[in-house]
Amino acid sequence: MPPCLIMGTGGHAAVLVEALRTVGGVALAGMVGPAPPGRDLGLRYLGDEADLDRLRAEGITGAFVAVGDNAARQRLGDRLTAAGFALPVLVHPAAYVAASASLGEGAVVLIRAVVGTASRVGRLCIINSGAVVDHDNAIGEAAHIAPGCALAGDVTVGARTLVGVGSAVSPGISIGRDAIVGAGAAVVRDVPDGARVGGVPARALR
Repeated sequence: MPPCLIMGTGGHAAVLVEALRTVGGVALAGMVGPAPPGRDLGLRYLGDEADLDRLRAEGITGAFVAVGDNAARQRLGDRLTAAGFALPVLVHPAAYVAASASLGEGAVVLIRAVVGTASRVGRLCIINSGAVVDHDNAIGEAAHIAPGCALAGDVTVGARTLVGVGSAVSPGISIGRDAIVGAGAAVVRDVPDGARVGGVPARALR
């Protein structure tokens, strides 16, 4: 793989750096973000977003977007694409992705996560540690399926939606765009665009 940068310098960036080192074979040129990382990750700090065009001209051709905020991750992915960077997929060696599943550019599947039969994971999605995305799911662009989630079959999750830590989603449920499902929620009814829900069973939150 050609030289790549890490877009982001926070906690999610540290997770991706460690995962990439576990995968191996990826030349990491350094990190880009509004400030240097708060811990020593063994990578050079290359500058901020304003330096992307220069870095691309210097021969860095790929980027992993390591930003937890969904809308910001989508915006930065678009900025990187416009500057000519490729957005490789990252699948941790201890994750499982079915042969019939598909992953959009820049998607990340972390340790012990499962992406099941015929599921479609969109561009710049995060399928976080230990999350289960069962068969025939459709996960929209820049959505985040948080650690320990369990999505049953035929679930749809809209773009930029966060499905919170340890939540469970029943079969056939549709969760709209820009929604937030609270930690530990049990989603048994459809969730509209922009809604915030939580609890068991999940209900609208103010």
